[in-house]
Amino acid sequence: MSVAKVSEIIASSTKSFDDAIASGVKRATSTLKGVQSAWVADQEVLVKNGKVIEYRVRLKITFVLK
Repeated sequence: MSVAKVSEIIASSTKSFDDAIASGVKRATSTLKGVQSAWVADQEVLVKNGKVIEYRVRLKITFVLK
């Protein structure tokens, strides 16, 4: 029997949502063992002077406990 846990993180990028997701997953896997999946719970952008300056994602990371 496996037991999984979900951890929520927020990641950001000045390039794109995809880059924010990739950096969030990379950071999570450097700390958490047994990462199985990640899903995007929310997305938002920061806007300054009418331009997008930062992309943010809220990720839910699932990992298996041993």
